[in-house]
Amino acid sequence: MKEDILHNLEIINNRIKNACKKAGRKPDEVKLLLATKTVSAERIKVAIENGQVLIAENKVQELKEKYEELKDIPHINHFIGHLQTNKIKDILKYEVMCVQSLDRLDLAEKLHQRLLAENKTIEVLIQVNTSNEESKFGVDPKNAIELTKKVAEFSTLNIKGLMTIGLFSAETEKVRKCFKILKNIQQEIILENIPNIEMKELSMGMSGDLETAIEEGSTIVRVGTAVFGTRIYPDSYYWNEKN
Repeated sequence: MKEDILHNLEIINNRIKNACKKAGRKPDEVKLLLATKTVSAERIKVAIENGQVLIAENKVQELKEKYEELKDIPHINHFIGHLQTNKIKDILKYEVMCVQSLDRLDLAEKLHQRLLAENKTIEVLIQVNTSNEESKFGVDPKNAIELTKKVAEFSTLNIKGLMTIGLFSAETEKVRKCFKILKNIQQEIILENIPNIEMKELSMGMSGDLETAIEEGSTIVRVGTAVFGTRIYPDSYYWNEKN
């Protein structure tokens, strides 16, 4: 198990370095985030103990289940799944540092209220539905700037950038279009010069399309299967609000 994970990490890190070189970027401009859905704490530990500190869950239940085993190993937790408002308290309890999937105002309001009560702040990324698929969450691109402005009014929410889940397609140029949309929104927001907003992070690209994402400006690539192996559930399971 350990050898497989380390071998896969080496391959992914080399892919990131090569993609950065091709795009004329520095490798340290792109962070590898390990998507740990359905991955056991034991296997996650292997990656963390070998230099990969940034991990993320899609489901609050998995965050809970793995917390005790992982809490004493230094790492950074992000949340990348659809967040229901009744799970906000758990996100804070289990020490999530960044919610990458903030996609609606009512979630921002309730998150802010809870953070105020606990005297905390949290980093967030605004999730944008760049593929225009009903199965995907995220704010419509045409409403992304307005939502970002409103979220910026909440003192407890530190906006660090944007996130998208690109089109699940083998056609590179169709996927690239999604990433270009996110980059364009980022640039428009920067020009607006809105207080309480940083636009340094673009979380886009996964195992199958990270090279394209890096070419288009990604600063965080989310990789799970290419490191930990194929999961027993399809991707659709993780992006379904009902689960």
